[in-house]
Amino acid sequence: MAERDRILVVEEDPDFLEVMERSLAKHGYDVRTAPNGVEALDVAEAFKPMVVVADWMMPQMDGVELCDALKKRDELKTVYFILLTARSSLRDRVTGLDHGADDFLVKPVEHQELLARIRSGIRVHNLQRELRRAEHGKAVGELAATLGHQINNPLGALALTLQNLEEELKQRAEGNYQEDFEVVNESIERIKEIVEKLKRLDDPEVIDYSSDRRMLKF
Repeated sequence: MAERDRILVVEEDPDFLEVMERSLAKHGYDVRTAPNGVEALDVAEAFKPMVVVADWMMPQMDGVELCDALKKRDELKTVYFILLTARSSLRDRVTGLDHGADDFLVKPVEHQELLARIRSGIRVHNLQRELRRAEHGKAVGELAATLGHQINNPLGALALTLQNLEEELKQRAEGNYQEDFEVVNESIERIKEIVEKLKRLDDPEVIDYSSDRRMLKF
């Protein structure tokens, strides 16, 4: 089953929330609601909305403060934030934009216009996510190539030194180190393989290795 686009609606009026939740769900969206900005932050952390529709005037934390708080969190920076407001002055709009709002709708809201703004917001959100993913991939690729070259130099010196040491011990016929050298040489070869993979890593894939660690997949 395809994942639905996620919308968070924040408004203190319970009747408005109920109408919005039903309407947006009817259009295929996965919808969550919150009566104020404080609760909306907790919902957003778990829900990871693509678009947030929030009233400007709310108790505890208003829409502008909520927008500012969300945009400061790395995992929520790409959220498309639509402010619903009775304010229509240029000064108010500038204030909202300064805090990260992406769009405005003057109340009372016309339903079809809101749907159009949400569709636009989802497109923008997806484009931003793809851009961040591409930039991350490029950065990881450049890091991998750099590490590959930096590891290769001391690894070559180690292999050469080991070869010279092996030849000297053979000439002296002191003990049997053959198995030890085989193990060391096998380890060097494995490191060389990793280095080559790092140097050829054009499209790196990062996987979740554990709950708190991510790793490159070769």
